[in-house]
This record gives sequence, structure tokens and C-alpha cells, in this order.
Amino acid sequence: METIETTHTLTETPGLELALRFLLNIAAIFIAIRLMYYPRHRNKDFVFTFFLFNLINFLICLLLGNAQLKVGFAFGLFAIFSILRYRTVTIPIKEMGYFFLAVALGMINALAPAQSFEIYAANVLLLGVTYLLDGRLTLKHENHRAIIYERIELIHTGRMPELLEDLRNRTGLPVHRVEIIRIDFMRDTALLNAFYYAAENESASAELQSGGD
Repeated sequence: METIETTHTLTETPGLELALRFLLNIAAIFIAIRLMYYPRHRNKDFVFTFFLFNLINFLICLLLGNAQLKVGFAFGLFAIFSILRYRTVTIPIKEMGYFFLAVALGMINALAPAQSFEIYAANVLLLGVTYLLDGRLTLKHENHRAIIYERIELIHTGRMPELLEDLRNRTGLPVHRVEIIRIDFMRDTALLNAFYYAAENESASAELQSGGD
């Protein structure tokens, strides 16, 4: 008498597959945003946005995608999000990167085969690269400050070392180069951009405070 063995897969238990996919997605986005993004950037509004976009994107892909539409559906949805713009505020470039990370995690965890190794490898790879790029690489930002400078006699190619030394002493910043924007000989002033290296991007904050001028 033959015995028939029966095996159950996740595809035969859609409720279990949904739960596992949701747990994987929420764990990945929590690590990316709450544990990596927020401790460094401290922007609560973007934390809300990243979580919301990830969950919405995850549910849309999970509920509307199927075997025939997965590839085209995913690329179409990603294209829609890629042209999305906020009308009330300009999104900083680093936050835009986290935004696409949130969207990508939602798509991967909703559409990739639940039983495959690739879905877990993709999550680990994205989170690992993000952690290294945002937190562990020792790259420095070249920031700049707009300065109205009155010692017009130092605005000369032959006196650049004196100009740099004067700017370092007066601003306390490690200025290493200067860009001359405008010279006003009537008022004996010049508009300069003083460039210096720092661990964080300070130029964006200065431009926002000055209205982007």
C-alpha cells in the first residue's frame, strides 16, 4: 500500500506568507530608518514619511501584484515615485536616498519569492550598504560660507595665502580655498565663498537659513 506524502508551502498558506513578508519588511524599514537614519539626522517628519511610504508601497505591491505583472508593475510604480516632488519643502539629497530605500524595500519584500534566499540577501545587502555609506565611511564634506569681505587689498592672486590665513583667523574655520563671486570697488568689498572640510554637510543648513540665495 502506497503512502502519499503531502507538503505544505507558504504559497498554500497565504495568511502565513503575508505575515512573514510583513514582519520582514517592518523589521528592515525599522532598522533602516529608526536605527540608522534617525540617530544621525534627527528629523522626525521624515521618519513618519519613510515608514508611511514603505508600508503603502508594500501593501500596494503585495495586494495588486501577480506572477504576470510583477516586473512591469514594480518598475511602473517605482517610476511614479521617482518623479514625485514635495511642493512645500525641498527634500535634501540624503533624505531622497532614504526615500528610495524605503520604496525599494517595500517592493522587494512584497514581490520577491518568499521562500528564496534572494529576498533576505537583498534586505541585508541594502541595509549593510546604507549603514556603511551613511555611518562608517570617513568621507568629509566640503562646505562653504558666503562672506562679505572688506580687506579688498587681499583680493589678489599673489596674496591668496594671506587671504586664507586672515579668513581662518577671523572665522575659526579651516578654510582651504576661496571663490571670488563679486568685487565692489565702489564700496571696497568683495563677496567670497570660503570652502572648508567638515564631518557634516553644513552648507545646506546655511543656504536654508539665508533663503537659498
